[in-house]
Amino acid sequence: MHTVKNGATSGGAENDADRLKGTVLRKGRGVYDVRVDGRSIRCTISNKLRKRLLYPTADPASLGHHSVQRVEDIKLVDPVAIGDEVELVRAEPGHGQIREVLPRRNELGRKINDAKRYSGGKDLAQTIVANVDQIIPVISATKPKPRWHLLDRYLVGAEAAGIPAVICITKTDLTKSGDIDRHRRIYEDIGYQVALTSAVSGEGVEAFREVLRNRTSVFVGKSGVGKTTLLNALEPGLGLAVQEVSGSSGKGRHTTTHLELFPLRNGGAVVDTPGMKVFAPMEDPAEIAACFPEMRPFLGTCRFGADCSHTHEPGCAIKDAVESGSISKERYESLLKM
Repeated sequence: MHTVKNGATSGGAENDADRLKGTVLRKGRGVYDVRVDGRSIRCTISNKLRKRLLYPTADPASLGHHSVQRVEDIKLVDPVAIGDEVELVRAEPGHGQIREVLPRRNELGRKINDAKRYSGGKDLAQTIVANVDQIIPVISATKPKPRWHLLDRYLVGAEAAGIPAVICITKTDLTKSGDIDRHRRIYEDIGYQVALTSAVSGEGVEAFREVLRNRTSVFVGKSGVGKTTLLNALEPGLGLAVQEVSGSSGKGRHTTTHLELFPLRNGGAVVDTPGMKVFAPMEDPAEIAACFPEMRPFLGTCRFGADCSHTHEPGCAIKDAVESGSISKERYESLLKM
């Protein structure tokens, strides 16, 4: 058995004056733009941050001098995320190298598809963003059709990370309000704030701007739901490339190809993420029900207590709550899917 620690370095022989602290604003393939004292420095990362050190789980006092058993490349997990506070060293003018990621106050992550093939059968996580104040799951009223189960996955990820979530429904000008209002009431009854917006008609844009004021927010949602279009409506002049939803398939085209944190003029900042057709929270399946706020009061009260899977057992308090209408059938189905 081994535990895993990410390697970090204290900097070697550089002069302390060359060591800087900043915030990661943008990341592409192997490069990161870090804000340091109001200016941007283009950075790579230290090779030590690309490694994972596998330590034995034995008592450290019993280990010999060479306690590291082996070193392996991290093939899929990027150790640096948007929003990270990092320590770097100067290289050539305007460039640097990230040497250490400072402790995060929170992070939103997901399981990586097919990661087990590269990790000896273990799940690996992709950290999407770190050190944010709120998560904004964005879902469209139509074109593409709203996927409420995907929204529930985003919300589970937010609950697992302990980060507040505000649901944003876009393109309200393109559909009648009946079905959207029904779902809005489901989430508002749970306790979530729901914002109805249209970048075309302007509905809800000003109110939503206040939701973002003086907060660092991350937009998540599948391609085509209008995240980038809404961001342009909120902050005119960003000049972000936006493509229309495909008229033939009704499916969204990927428009955002990198991660970036955009400062807002009225205070705060927004991270616009690439569209995600799937989102697998890192939470242990046995703990997922605790990430549904409306289910928490019923946990532990089933006939089989904490051993209840809330699927087939008699005397399940959560299933009884679904039957009575205290928990929506759609939300319960999302639990089963996860």
